[in-house]
Amino acid sequence: MVKLTQSVNTLLLFVLSFGGLYFASPFLIPVILAAVLSMVFIRLCSYFERKGLSRNVSSLICIFLFVLVVALIIGLLSIQLGSFADNLDAMEQRLVRMLESLKQWINEAVGIKKDTQQKVIDQNTKGKSSSMILSFAMGMVGILVNTILVLVYMFLFLSMRRHIKNFILKLVPRKENEDTSLVIHQAGKVSQKYLSGLGAMIGMLWVMYGIGFSIVGVESAIFFAVLCGLLEIIPFVGNLTGTGLTVLAVVAQGGDAKMIVGVLITYFLVQFIQTYILEPVVVGEQVNINPLFTIMAIVLGELVWGIAGMILAVPLLGMAKIICDSYPELKPYGYLIGPENPGKPNTSMIDYVKKLFAKK
Repeated sequence: MVKLTQSVNTLLLFVLSFGGLYFASPFLIPVILAAVLSMVFIRLCSYFERKGLSRNVSSLICIFLFVLVVALIIGLLSIQLGSFADNLDAMEQRLVRMLESLKQWINEAVGIKKDTQQKVIDQNTKGKSSSMILSFAMGMVGILVNTILVLVYMFLFLSMRRHIKNFILKLVPRKENEDTSLVIHQAGKVSQKYLSGLGAMIGMLWVMYGIGFSIVGVESAIFFAVLCGLLEIIPFVGNLTGTGLTVLAVVAQGGDAKMIVGVLITYFLVQFIQTYILEPVVVGEQVNINPLFTIMAIVLGELVWGIAGMILAVPLLGMAKIICDSYPELKPYGYLIGPENPGKPNTSMIDYVKKLFAKK
């Protein structure tokens, strides 16, 4: 009976926690996103401090570098989007012809006349254009405000990181300070290595997708390569979404079946290289989580925080596993989240090549 009561209380705690996370998302998303991003720059900030710069100046330099990188990516996308926009008229004409063909097929197969279909389309779209424009404008304002908040929070987290760490240490008994400090260091290191490795892998994906799409003949190949690489931030879902958008664009551009097959071959080839070479070498096993809980975390993150939750799900779950592994009462949960065979060696392509050239 006691164990049942504890299980019910634990379940209730989880429900209340996720409910609080959902309703507090406008406040928590910028804070958590800034906290995770600031962990990436801790090492760089410490480097500037060792060179004699103050902590505030070092933090400002890190924020400037982050803004510069984001601006370069947006600039690259804008340039490619300009060339993509030049083809919009031709794509629009092809889409109109495809829509007319679809209407004709529905007329022949189901018996619904084209005029009736057009009336249904007009009724569903009437009055929605203005609301869509207003929603888009409000969304852009919200993104701008949240971006400024994230940058401010990042600066404060970097400049006050010692103060925050000391606060956490004061919450535990003095005899546990050393262990708690190690947990804080390991949790930050997980997020740092995962995100920095993910950034390097995204850059490599840009190159591979760019070469593949260019060989296939996709118009604005660099734009779709950058898009597919950026969507890799969202595990499992991002790469499928990027490839799906590329296939739809190829269809709208009038591409034939060979071009579509070429895009799919590029996708599977890049995924093979990413899975068996890039991830083990560049990203590594920094977030040691089994696939089941990775997918569950992404789905739950989307339900609670939307796209931001999908992006933050993996590093946050990785840090949660570090905390669970560090305390005896939580070790079963860390074991459940972790891989099925934690001691099993890697079987990636790099390991296979190493075995071939290893001395017998």
